Amino acid sequence: MITYDQLFVAGTWTAPSGTELLDIRSPHDGTLLGRAAQARPADVDRAVASARASFDGGTWRGTPPLERVAVLRRFDALREQNAERIAELIATENGSAVWFTRAGQPGLTRQANAYLKAAEEFDWERTLVPSDPASPVRSVVRREAIGVVAAVIPWNSPFSSATSKILPALLAGNSVVLKVSPENSLSMGFLAELLEKTGLPEGVVSVLPADRETSEYLVSHPEVDKIAFTGSTRAGRRIAAIAGEQLKRVSLELGGKSAAVILPDADIARAVRGLKFSSLLNNGESCIAQTRILAPRSRYEEVLAGLKELVEALKVGDPADPETFIGPMIRRDQQEQVRRYIALGIEEGARLVTGGPQVPAGLERGNYVTPTVFADVDNSMRIAQEEIFGPVLVVIPYEDEDDAVRIANDSEYGLSGGVWSTSEEHAMAVARRIRTGTVTVNGAPVGFDGPFGGFKASGLGREFGAVGLGTYTEYKTITV
Repeated sequence: MITYDQLFVAGTWTAPSGTELLDIRSPHDGTLLGRAAQARPADVDRAVASARASFDGGTWRGTPPLERVAVLRRFDALREQNAERIAELIATENGSAVWFTRAGQPGLTRQANAYLKAAEEFDWERTLVPSDPASPVRSVVRREAIGVVAAVIPWNSPFSSATSKILPALLAGNSVVLKVSPENSLSMGFLAELLEKTGLPEGVVSVLPADRETSEYLVSHPEVDKIAFTGSTRAGRRIAAIAGEQLKRVSLELGGKSAAVILPDADIARAVRGLKFSSLLNNGESCIAQTRILAPRSRYEEVLAGLKELVEALKVGDPADPETFIGPMIRRDQQEQVRRYIALGIEEGARLVTGGPQVPAGLERGNYVTPTVFADVDNSMRIAQEEIFGPVLVVIPYEDEDDAVRIANDSEYGLSGGVWSTSEEHAMAVARRIRTGTVTVNGAPVGFDGPFGGFKASGLGREFGAVGLGTYTEYKTITV
């Protein structure tokens, strides 16, 4: 059993303000995995005060950018050396199948490399060529750190969410207070151990597991200059309101209900194989999951037959088993919510192709749901409009390409999506018409050099690469 009875505040392990430890239990069978201290407002005050003092003192923000790159390259090397440990921790505490947590480790490397490369090539300072040759002034434009960053991340993919924020924030010279979910106290405790070994100056980074109330206390703190949040759209709206009232800088990566458009000329077998990963990754607990499958009426039953065969062949069970594809939901309330959505789909009149609200036989001790596919879904149904965050797919028929694009765009969300076609050029043309932040063609993975983020209710701002790094800087113009 793992125990973290101290909090990582300002770069050192210190006693928490409260003495009670939270039990961390397995979503697979409820066994006790570990115990961990949880931050309270007094701990937030200490972390923010240290971050403020560190930033105002200028040690880290005054470090040359390439030296900051070198420090964070050491951090990523430590993470790579411990990739298997990280994958096992996340699988154990989250219920994510270990195939997924292992497969995600090279992605963390690519994400880090994109940020590090962007920082090496970034225009930290440049002199502008005057638009008027007779101008008597010379303008020098600088990109400087914002200040104290409150980074708040969800439970479903903790290492990816954490590094997507702390890497660019630190590369830009900010100080960071990372607020993580209580469910991830063990993997994020290990993240703190890696940060401790990285060689960052005192006060630059804290890692605090805490509940929602403490999270709101952090983002509302008057000494926080920027909020970087990943989570639900509902929570994002609350954070945006706080940021607006206090004029804090804010970036929000929120929910999704992404569409996968299967064009009439698509290789259906290939598309179905790809949707296994695009739509059902991480037990369906993923904001980018393409859970609305748009299929042409001319090939509708063919798509349904393929998805039925795929889903029924998936192994559901112990996330530590390499053969398992779908593990348990992270919490009992999440399990019940997904089951309620499945029951709702039946009530709304959708055709149940496979699955249902029943718990898989023999897995009653865990937070399991039965992977489910619905057919004859109208896009106005709640199961087609609301983020379920579980292994539930809805297959929506369309008449022609214009109808497919209309349905894909008929959503309050716009985070991700996909297009399948035997013609890459045709797929690209359709992808350009879909109002969403990221579109994959024929199952291509999401890249890390380009910006990632959402349209509409899926968020504000972007992450990854040079664009993501830039969101942690302020512009300053000096005229001479």
